[in-house]
Amino acid sequence: MNKKKIINDPVYGFISIPSELVFDLIEHPYFQRLRYIKQLGMTHLVYPGALHTRFHHAIGAMHLMGTAMETLCNKGCTISAEEKEGLLIAILLHDIGHGPFSHALEHTIIEGIDHEDISILLMDKLNEQFNGQLSLAIEIFKGTYPKKFLHQLVSSQLDMDRMDYLNRDSFFTGVSEGVISSDRIIKMLSVKDDSVTVEEKGIYSIEKFLIARRLMYWQVYLHKTVIAGEQLLCKIFNRSRELALKGHKFNITPALNHFLEKVISKEDFKSQPHHLDVFAKLDDTDVMAAVKIWADSEDFVLSTLCNNLIERKLFHVDITAERPYEDFIADLRRRAAELYNISEEEASYFVFTDAIRNNAYNKGDGNIHILMKNGATTDIALASDNSNLEALTKTVKKYILCYSKALV
Repeated sequence: MNKKKIINDPVYGFISIPSELVFDLIEHPYFQRLRYIKQLGMTHLVYPGALHTRFHHAIGAMHLMGTAMETLCNKGCTISAEEKEGLLIAILLHDIGHGPFSHALEHTIIEGIDHEDISILLMDKLNEQFNGQLSLAIEIFKGTYPKKFLHQLVSSQLDMDRMDYLNRDSFFTGVSEGVISSDRIIKMLSVKDDSVTVEEKGIYSIEKFLIARRLMYWQVYLHKTVIAGEQLLCKIFNRSRELALKGHKFNITPALNHFLEKVISKEDFKSQPHHLDVFAKLDDTDVMAAVKIWADSEDFVLSTLCNNLIERKLFHVDITAERPYEDFIADLRRRAAELYNISEEEASYFVFTDAIRNNAYNKGDGNIHILMKNGATTDIALASDNSNLEALTKTVKKYILCYSKALV
């Protein structure tokens, strides 16, 4: 079988699959599942073009990793053939643990477990199936491999993951503020003292990268309508689980039903392998099929929430710097209970609060180091003459209040 395939990517053009092992991993059902998981959850409710998938993103990140390795090797950095393949596999599989609608339902289907944890569990399972050929990639992914800079290329504040998703998400949403000079940034990469650095002449490209990331969070990832859609999806899942735990039976896919009829802890998920096997069968289609079925549910709360999602009747969302007043929230819940003729406890599905955070650059957490002309390295926030960068190091926390538009 010819495994030297080429993928036509709308962002980068033609991408070559670099090895037979990488081809076999892409062909594996675990990876093919990513074709049916949207990269940006419910963002298409605001930006109709945002229908790209985790599959797109993983292939793109692998392509950028190949370019980064070539750049570093041309600058005298030693990366063996085995390490190169390990890096490509690590970045290819970095998001393999994502569940339906990516971040939208993370911690909702399985409480307290991140997609990175699930990615490692799936990598370990793939490593068994591929007779240990992924061992080096897993070490790099976990950060336990002696060459620390390899892990930084996979997971850091200037990794190939972020480099791809900013360009890709900007491309598919049409939000031009997210466009970054990924080619130039990669060409400016270097390694000093086992750490990834950026040559001094790349400072302005890094500034643009950090500002673009901040803008993409406010304009795309934390857009109030995106928040409304994702919160609605979470409320649907929470209500269906509440009913399932009380004995309600739903005619939905076995994979989704598995996680609905029981609350599975992080420890259970890690210690009982069959949970992982079932999770690996879940994607967006399971959830949307269930939403369509639940739209006809006899339960008023569940059917209303599902019909609202299908018809794009989303929550009204207030985003404020201060926590909303409890009296105001209680009043809204009373009004919701009266309007829908439900209990105040059930009204909490239509009136609730949460918090959001935007942190473009977390100084001290795997800093972005600038390699100065004199050979010294310094943090980007100190090297830059842009005073705005210091502001980007601060986490901005805002509160959200979601409630039915019928209460406005």
